[in-house]
Amino acid sequence: MACFRWLSLLSVFFVFSTVPASADLKLCNRMSYVIEAAIGIDDKSATATRGWFRIDPAGCRVVLQGTLTADRILLNARALGVYGTSPLPQNGSDSLCVAPDNFVIAAARQCRPGQTPAPFTQINPTRADDGNLVAYLAEDSEYDDDQARLAAIQRLLVIGGFDASPIDGVDGPKTQAALAAFLKSRGLAADFVQSPNFFATMVEAVQAPSSTGLTWCNDTPHKVMAAVATDDGKTVVSRGWYRIEPGKCLHPDVTGQPKRILSFAEAVDAENRTIRFKDKPLNWGGETPLCTRESRFEINEQGECGTRGLSTTGFTTVDLSSGGKTLRFAMP
Repeated sequence: MACFRWLSLLSVFFVFSTVPASADLKLCNRMSYVIEAAIGIDDKSATATRGWFRIDPAGCRVVLQGTLTADRILLNARALGVYGTSPLPQNGSDSLCVAPDNFVIAAARQCRPGQTPAPFTQINPTRADDGNLVAYLAEDSEYDDDQARLAAIQRLLVIGGFDASPIDGVDGPKTQAALAAFLKSRGLAADFVQSPNFFATMVEAVQAPSSTGLTWCNDTPHKVMAAVATDDGKTVVSRGWYRIEPGKCLHPDVTGQPKRILSFAEAVDAENRTIRFKDKPLNWGGETPLCTRESRFEINEQGECGTRGLSTTGFTTVDLSSGGKTLRFAMP
């Protein structure tokens, strides 16, 4: 079975130099993910945060304009929910407040209701030829812009059910065939690949219900975290967690021809605690016990979960006899 490839080490790379006092700050994305970034401004005793700035692969975005007087600039970056559990390591020396949607928080070290703490990392951008400041977000594979964009297209094609693996930023007949099939399925011309809305269209397509494979759709007002399992007749592999925002759909990355696909999902709050409805956990599962854990996981041995420090979770078998199945998560 070809599994979705999580990078074992994904780093944010910044070019260091002396920061000029007056310049715009620009973030550039050389990763194979569409990301959302939040920045922190630490100036003497005051710390403010603002976000989220969406940046496509091989794209840049100005996140601060004009005179910059901050003692420190900090960053938190997250991948879109379409990629499942975040492949970006969330770590940093400063814990600052963020909000789920676009936000500006003036006092970001003491979170208020609706805000949650997140790890921020200090950055030291360099000055570009135009006099502005720039910081690059990069994977350890060190893609250039063209490679990052192609790898991002491959990644979304695979999630959408088109075989463009491996995700390596290298063009070839397999990637071109998968891309052509995607464009045809959406009624798009070949030159749409160069459109500024291309990644937004791809993300939307991956989040729409599909006539083939498994689709999850979140019809609740809560964030839903889901897990999928595949059974090839010899090994059962469980994998999660996939984040599905309210009103959104998601295709888990299932490739190959497994004999059985299973699913589990639960609604969680801003702190990722399971939501209870009428004194019962708000979840969608079944009677098949498989191993999971709280953080992201891929587990291919399903026996004795508890003795290995894992949780036992009840999955439901998904009927794909008609070629596709959409599981809709709704309030009882």
